[in-house]
Amino acid sequence: MKNGSDYISLGPVTCVTKVELRVSCKALLDRDTLNKSDPCVLLMVQTNGQWMELDRTEVIKSNLHPVFAKVFSLDYYFEEVQKLRFEVYDIHGTHSIGTRDDDFLGGVECTLGQKRMVKPLLLKYGKYAGKSTITVHAEEISGNNGYVELSFRAKKLDDKDLFSKSDPFLEIYRINDDETEQLVHRTEVIKNNLNPVWEPFKVSLISLCSCDEDRKLKCLVWDYDSRGKHDFIGEFYATFREMQAISSGNKVSWDCVNPKYKQKKRNYKNSGVVILTDIKLHKVYSFLDYIMGGCQIHFTVAIDFTASNGDPRNSCSLHYINPYQPNEYLKALIAVGEICQDYDSDKRFSALGFGARIPPNYEVRLNLSLVEAYQNCLPKIQLYGPTNVSPIINRIAKLAAGDGNIKDASRYHILLILTDGVVTDMADTREAIVRASYQPLSIIIVGVGNADFTDMQILDGDDGVLRSPKGEPVLRDIVQFVPFRDFKTASPAALAKCVLAEVPKQVVEYYSHKAISPFCPITDLPTPILSPVATPTE
Repeated sequence: MKNGSDYISLGPVTCVTKVELRVSCKALLDRDTLNKSDPCVLLMVQTNGQWMELDRTEVIKSNLHPVFAKVFSLDYYFEEVQKLRFEVYDIHGTHSIGTRDDDFLGGVECTLGQKRMVKPLLLKYGKYAGKSTITVHAEEISGNNGYVELSFRAKKLDDKDLFSKSDPFLEIYRINDDETEQLVHRTEVIKNNLNPVWEPFKVSLISLCSCDEDRKLKCLVWDYDSRGKHDFIGEFYATFREMQAISSGNKVSWDCVNPKYKQKKRNYKNSGVVILTDIKLHKVYSFLDYIMGGCQIHFTVAIDFTASNGDPRNSCSLHYINPYQPNEYLKALIAVGEICQDYDSDKRFSALGFGARIPPNYEVRLNLSLVEAYQNCLPKIQLYGPTNVSPIINRIAKLAAGDGNIKDASRYHILLILTDGVVTDMADTREAIVRASYQPLSIIIVGVGNADFTDMQILDGDDGVLRSPKGEPVLRDIVQFVPFRDFKTASPAALAKCVLAEVPKQVVEYYSHKAISPFCPITDLPTPILSPVATPTE
């Protein structure tokens, strides 16, 4: 797309890295009378000067030195200062965090930049929470970024309970080069069962073994105790190379050994056997893999022609055509379209209008081309209303669904909605977005003008999970909302960079969820360990 003789360039591409954070605490304050605290950690990120919850760990019962199995995953931008806050709470019952029933055990603020951080926890007003500390391990997930899905079961485990059977769970630790141990995964607890079958779980190869097939993994089997005093059943050591033997049809199992029993009991053999029943290796592709593999990005723009924009003949109108300077609608359209056209071979975009009346029937619909058609149509329509965008989303989602039924990565859709106000069909729009999240579609909403767009932030999943009016969550975050006024004095490239920043990740998330590989990926992996795999960011 060209605006006169000036071409718009995106400029340098932001370097984004995926980072995984693991958290543990020591010497937490004991807030409970009969048992110990039941801690949970919240990860907060700072957005526009406010702390927003990004994710939280599981709750660990009655434990003042918890090692959390939850892995936090977030994007790391080398050129930005990313402030994080960790808050630790003692959870009572099933109450959500933040109620008066929850005891604050301490918090800490930090920035990304260190591989391992140990800091004291602080209470309100900067007071130390006793000797409580929090440890955060950060690992960059890049290069060999495949992941593995593992399925374990056990048989004939020792019975540690008096009136029932053991309640076993499995922990896997990676042994680092400095001989420290890092928790990789903790399974769920299987109640009253000496032959448990644990749910399959996925873990990145970086996390599991640091992409070293021969790195030792320490595996522990415990009998769960609700008071936090779990009984040790046994342990074994494994490597990822040993696990891969199952792919050749070999049986892969380990004796679960209790060292004390082995030393004391003459005829002791094991405290049960742990068996790897299945292993699945997954490659992780990048946005560029899909584009170079032939995926076409189809771009559709929907323009708001409601009366609130003002009479296009009036210079105060948001649709006013100034012969010397494009209006905000044109600026947003040109900036985003300039980038999208490079990913569509025919460079033909679809354009829709909403909220207008067209003579002679004055039906509220409009089919447009792009810049020229936008300028030519303004004198021929009557701005009307209301600002209903759900029909537009449903229409494009239906087109995307047709492409989604094709089991290849050949076509993905981007819908750009330019509007001057908050939508009037918010409930229907939320429902439409939830439905659309299952299709190969991303939605970008640019707010034009000086209206209060606070309610529009609901549609952007950055501050939480968007749900339909019935409570159904989106499958994936597909909406990015940006007020144009934040970029009035910035270059068109800055606007395009902001509104399109999440699209590469959304493309990868969709095809990964569908287990669809690129036609011809840039990198073909002969093995999941020894060859690099690109990360799901641009």
